[in-house]
Amino acid sequence: MLQVTYIRENKETVIAGLRKRNIEDIEAIIDSVLELDDKKRATQKERDDAQAAANKKSKEIGGLMREGKKEEAEAAKAETSELKSRVKELSEQFSQLDQELKNKLYHIPNVPQPIVPEGKSDEDNVEEYRKGEVPTLAEGSEPHWDLIKKYDIIDFEMGNKVTGAGFPFYKGKGARLQRALVNFFLEKAVEKGYLEVQPPIVVNEASGYGTGQLPDKEGQMYHIGKDELYLIPTAEVPITNMFRDEILRKEDLPKRCVGFTPCFRREAGSWGADVRGLNRLHQFDKVEIVNVTKPEDSETAHKEMCDYVESLLVELGLPYRRLLLCGGDLSINAGLCYDFEVYSAAQERWLEVSSVSNFYNYQANRLKLRYKDENNQTQLAHTLNGSALALPRILAAILENNQTPEGIRIPEVLVPFTGFDMIN
Repeated sequence: MLQVTYIRENKETVIAGLRKRNIEDIEAIIDSVLELDDKKRATQKERDDAQAAANKKSKEIGGLMREGKKEEAEAAKAETSELKSRVKELSEQFSQLDQELKNKLYHIPNVPQPIVPEGKSDEDNVEEYRKGEVPTLAEGSEPHWDLIKKYDIIDFEMGNKVTGAGFPFYKGKGARLQRALVNFFLEKAVEKGYLEVQPPIVVNEASGYGTGQLPDKEGQMYHIGKDELYLIPTAEVPITNMFRDEILRKEDLPKRCVGFTPCFRREAGSWGADVRGLNRLHQFDKVEIVNVTKPEDSETAHKEMCDYVESLLVELGLPYRRLLLCGGDLSINAGLCYDFEVYSAAQERWLEVSSVSNFYNYQANRLKLRYKDENNQTQLAHTLNGSALALPRILAAILENNQTPEGIRIPEVLVPFTGFDMIN
């Protein structure tokens, strides 16, 4: 979340940046935050003054008793008692104001960076470039939702029977291809110096608030009510929360982690080809990279993460494009985000497979994730994350783009992981 001191010192910049997110009455929202902070500060000062007065008066009591001034001592005791009652009352007011302020800040998103374009939705994202050759498919080529039935590698009907819509079964070579992609992504990340982590797939409420899924995405998360736990929407949540409430040493930064998990999202989406088959699921697999850096290193880290995601798409032989997200399409945490989309030849459309975001110190402030700088001063770290990669649409593009009359050709880099080079 944003720091109040930053908002106060950069009010116009904050308002101008948040206008890119199309937030109604943003000026009034920011003013209400600052007014609440003023009230909190005033309450804190009054409480501290009352506490100091109570301490001073309490010290006087002993002297008065020794001097035989019993009545004055009793009066001092009564005054001290009143002051302590006032301190308690002001402390409760302060706690209420502090929580109210925190709740307001939880709902204010990160300020987009200056290069982020204005826009209301993904239709306003800016394509920076595209690379790779779009395959020309033979006549009669099919979308992946027909291919998976043809080759019996993914079963949506069985998933619907056992669980519900959006929870498919992967079978035979479909399951092996899925596993091969996971292993390929993990091996590549480890080669690049990321620490492999296998995290829990359920988290507590504090973790949800720490990385910003709560309260922003509460309705999209699966909630285990009896235990007050949440199924994770991405490995970013448990991995980043490894560092919650930590003060790291600057020499230990960056912290670069990679993890594979299933991901769970309740989003229903719309009807149509954009959500058919593997295009949108309630449970899917994803390999996630997370980076914790010093502030001066985060932009370089962001570029390196984007380059790494591109290298995976190149090795898989998938045509792709990179998009700069507009203000209206940024997540609550992101100050800057690039999306990578692969081209699905059979569907003749682009499919998002990765978002690589720099959160700057916004998420770290929620997490209380800090480090000691060269002057031994405590500073907020910067956090970044990216999909490397999300499997369903990668799998869809591989099936569609590599279909031949003889079957589906497996990308060469995956053959050592699958043990076969064709699905037929």
